[in-house]
Amino acid sequence: MTLPRGFKANAEREALRLRRELNLGDTDALDVDALAGHLQVKIISAEKLVPRDRLEDLERVQAYAFSAATFQIADRNIIVTNPLRTPGRRASDVAHELAHLVLKHDLTEIREVSGMPFRTCRPDEEEQATAFGGTLMLPRPLLLSAVRRQWGPAQIAEHYGVTEEMARYRYNTTGVAKQVRTH
Repeated sequence: MTLPRGFKANAEREALRLRRELNLGDTDALDVDALAGHLQVKIISAEKLVPRDRLEDLERVQAYAFSAATFQIADRNIIVTNPLRTPGRRASDVAHELAHLVLKHDLTEIREVSGMPFRTCRPDEEEQATAFGGTLMLPRPLLLSAVRRQWGPAQIAEHYGVTEEMARYRYNTTGVAKQVRTH
């Protein structure tokens, strides 16, 4: 699957616009909880809604079946996160869910895993949310700055509180390492 033409450039512009609204510089770490608050989205851990052992059972049945989900209750968006995830993964999950909201995706599909229903978006919207969520956390100017300091994905992940997988994804898909080498 591929992103629509112009999506990546628009995502970069929107990420920088939201960072300005939060009074963040282009290379500051993004606190996804602050962004959620700014967007009037409440974040709650799933263990406040269901017993933790039920989440652990679901994890055993299908690993990573549930990381985060967005619900609209009484005109309020609520993101429910999985407390079994690392802080970096939780940040990526929240950014992904916020991306769905900013992009105005419609949660239409219902899937069931181990008797638990989950709403999800179409595959193309999932790809867009992954791309935009990563851009929110690691926009190009931030990545360029990190690469100029000779940081790889591991250092970027550690410094900015994201997973190494997310840092590697953004590092590779933006081409920043190649751009820095050619200048």
